[in-house]
Amino acid sequence: MSADWLVPRYDGTALGALLPGVAAAMGHEIGLPAVDLPPAERVCVVLLDGLGHRLLLERARHAPFLGSLLREDGALVAGGPSTTATSMASFGTGLPPGRHGLVGYEVMDPARGELLNELRWHPGTDPLAWQPYPTVFEHLAGRGVPVTQIGNPEFYGSGLTVAALRGADFIGLGRLHERVDAAAERLRGPGLVYLYWADIDAVGHVHGWRSPQWRRTLRAVDRELARLARRLLPGTLLVVTADHGMVDVPHPDRLDLATRPGLWPRFRVLGGEGRFAQLYCAPGTSADAAAELAGQVSHWVGERAEVRTRAAAIEQGWFGPVDPRVRGRIGDVVVAGREPFTLIDSRTASRHVLSLVGQHGSLTPAEQLVPLLVTVV
Repeated sequence: MSADWLVPRYDGTALGALLPGVAAAMGHEIGLPAVDLPPAERVCVVLLDGLGHRLLLERARHAPFLGSLLREDGALVAGGPSTTATSMASFGTGLPPGRHGLVGYEVMDPARGELLNELRWHPGTDPLAWQPYPTVFEHLAGRGVPVTQIGNPEFYGSGLTVAALRGADFIGLGRLHERVDAAAERLRGPGLVYLYWADIDAVGHVHGWRSPQWRRTLRAVDRELARLARRLLPGTLLVVTADHGMVDVPHPDRLDLATRPGLWPRFRVLGGEGRFAQLYCAPGTSADAAAELAGQVSHWVGERAEVRTRAAAIEQGWFGPVDPRVRGRIGDVVVAGREPFTLIDSRTASRHVLSLVGQHGSLTPAEQLVPLLVTVV
């Protein structure tokens, strides 16, 4: 595969290896691939939603603090797909998507026969059954390490939080400066604090990551993280990363299933996201029929995307090893975009989704590579 395509290896280079590396740095090996980090009793991990490694490299002058920690080869690989729900579960459990089971933005819940939005969740889907493996936070808390999660107040007790990040004390605060102050206060003693911030991703989706709005947002975040570094006690390990990168996709570069009525009888529902679409056929659809659909979609999209059947995507390692309970959550056909490309269905997509400029989900380096910024303050 060419240099503009990156299939994750799910080893010590993966985003999922970060928290096991933090655990090891605090003296607690948990038996999962781990990033090598300096030893520390106090650790603050900051995750900036949407801040891809290549984006930060290109915009480093707008982020002098983060840029001072940036190395061109200092990146982790998010995983497939490169989307928040999947990445947060990989980050939280240390496992590849095929094992933790959060395999996209909207994926099939075979028990209900409906799509599950893995950010918003559904009361009929038990997050503990959906993702039964222990989180790294649970491993550490079980060994007596104080663990704190600081994020949006509405995340407390949400399906995604329970599935991917359970085990930490939760602090819900709305503003970044409040989260910075809370993190510094919690780390007056030994322990791990995880701080999440979403604005870079949100602004990128609406305006694109090359926009002046995105640059202003990055500058503001950089100032607050520089202040965090000044407030942390000497000897504290500060690690900054992200859950995925982003590409800007002009609207003319979208392909719309609504314009292809010949494909409609071939699948039941479109899931995933625009850059990593998952087409689900009716239950009992044969492998030959799925392969035929994949062939038709591949002929339509041409070189703009990589098209695989579920079996082929699994065999080629897109999701890492796949547990049997997870297999049916993955689309019968998976369409992963090269840039620029998104696959939409204007018959069912919301006006908001159709308006987005910044996109992610696929296996390009711009979406897959996330920064690994490390300093001992």
